Amino acid sequence: MSGVRLALLAVLLAAVVLPAVAEDVLYLYIWNTYLSDETVHRFEAECRCRLNQDFYSDNEEMLAKLEAGAVGYDLLVPTGNAVETLLRRNALRPLDKARLPNLGNVRAEFRDPWYDPGMRYSVPYATSVTLLGYNATRLAELGLPTDTWALIFEPRHLEKLKGKVTVLNSQRELMAAAMKYLGYSVQETDPARWDQAKRLILRAKPYWATFSNSTYIKDLAIGNIWVAHGYSSDMYRAQLDARDAKRPFVIDFRTPKEGAVLAVDSFVLHRSGGRPDLAHQFINFMLDGRNAGDVSNLIGAGNPNAAATPYIRPEIAANPGIFPSEAESRRLEMLRDFDPQTRRLLSRMWTEIKVR
Repeated sequence: MSGVRLALLAVLLAAVVLPAVAEDVLYLYIWNTYLSDETVHRFEAECRCRLNQDFYSDNEEMLAKLEAGAVGYDLLVPTGNAVETLLRRNALRPLDKARLPNLGNVRAEFRDPWYDPGMRYSVPYATSVTLLGYNATRLAELGLPTDTWALIFEPRHLEKLKGKVTVLNSQRELMAAAMKYLGYSVQETDPARWDQAKRLILRAKPYWATFSNSTYIKDLAIGNIWVAHGYSSDMYRAQLDARDAKRPFVIDFRTPKEGAVLAVDSFVLHRSGGRPDLAHQFINFMLDGRNAGDVSNLIGAGNPNAAATPYIRPEIAANPGIFPSEAESRRLEMLRDFDPQTRRLLSRMWTEIKVR
């Protein structure tokens, strides 16, 4: 080919406008601080795509947003009772297990959950306990107990802590803590017992600083608050932040002796998502033992993945706030969905708690 023809071909090729290639994006709706940056970067490099995260701090918040019409999320990470709700709404895609070769890594005790028998729609990601995080240094100075819900409900303790306590801004979680302290199940349906829990909360409320689903992590770590009702993974984060900042106090966390709520959070595919292929790829990636190990090592969550065990640091595996002992596990309950009448009753009580 002559030089003139080559030059002409080059001009023609330069003038061609190629169609834009849409970026591969996976849309994930997940709890605050529930996926490490290291894990995200590793997945994006492997899939050659981008992971777009949107965050919620409570199951009810996530469910309300979806009910209001939010669409486009490929993956959600709800707790068991919220999975139950989403299935009732017919909002989830069934899993294509042929795309999940690492599914066998899930521990046997998590493979047949009550909210999704046979894991047809959900894959367990992490576990957490709703417990008490506290400034161990300050509480020791005050001579206060750290193993009981009385710490956030009883005026005899709260008088020493006024303005230094936060509780979750979650109807189900806070009411559950009150019910456990009173000696009842979190699945109790007797209205008189729920009213007793409401009155317990209202008695304690004047001593609390605020209702918080996320800011308590920082406030606990810097010493603004001394006791927080919240999630074990968040308390782990506060503990590390205080240690890294060389604060003159120690943050610790433990499960109250009366019992607490255990959460199993799972990956599910929302029907409105446009990339179920990427969603399956991400789930399978997170089922790999090394990646699943990040859930405990970097996030401080319990782990339903057997292949992660060799990768979990010994001091984390031995932490009873993250991995409860067999005896502690017997005092834990999972939240389940209620019938409409009970939901309405609790919503009215919650409104009264928040406005008074």
